[in-house]
Amino acid sequence: MKEAYGSLAEWFEYLNDDCDYASWSQYFIDGLTALNAGRRGLELGCGSGAFCRALQRAGFLMEGADLSPAMLTKAEKLAREEGMRIPFFLADAAALKTPKKYDFILSPNDCFNYIPKKRLDAAFSHVFKALDKGGVFWFDISSPYKLREKVADTVSCDDREDVTYLSFNSLGEGRVEMDVTLFVKRRDGAFDRLDEHHTQYIHEEEDVSAALARAGFMLIRVEGHLGEERAGSDRLNFICRKK
Repeated sequence: MKEAYGSLAEWFEYLNDDCDYASWSQYFIDGLTALNAGRRGLELGCGSGAFCRALQRAGFLMEGADLSPAMLTKAEKLAREEGMRIPFFLADAAALKTPKKYDFILSPNDCFNYIPKKRLDAAFSHVFKALDKGGVFWFDISSPYKLREKVADTVSCDDREDVTYLSFNSLGEGRVEMDVTLFVKRRDGAFDRLDEHHTQYIHEEEDVSAALARAGFMLIRVEGHLGEERAGSDRLNFICRKK
């Protein structure tokens, strides 16, 4: 069984074509502009680079970092296809070390759900060090409501002509375990089976806010997905600034 996003990297954006990347990206573009966040940004946990490409098109100078080599390979390929030169590099969000500092660090789409609670303090401290003074840190998590009530103890599926996605999800202590299977169609019409395992940790809003404060961040606001109300939202956005 491969590590998380080993096999899924090739299909990630394709299978998430219903998440409205355009509106989601514009939410970040508008928010970062309103905060005067600067132009030099890092997307931490960039995956295949959808937000990097969108922000680059909007005039930001982006770099991307991810723990999955397969995701980084896909990100580089998609950026080249759009004629973009975006630096991508391998990094663990929980132990980030960068040779430069950034105006802002953006980490959308669940990256910090892959970091256990006991490592959040260290993760936020590393992000703090990678930002210029006054730099903006903007990340989201899948909300406890989403993970407990919508994801845990369910089966997620997406059946298409060329690929079928299945995820068997079970609730553990403070986490959701996900056994993911892809059936990918070959040229001869047969299918290859590819398996990988994901663990997403459930983080309570107050625990995240407290860890950010300990790292030295000033929390500007917490809001739901695309700025909606927090209660009942599938995502919580934490928007903060380095003091």
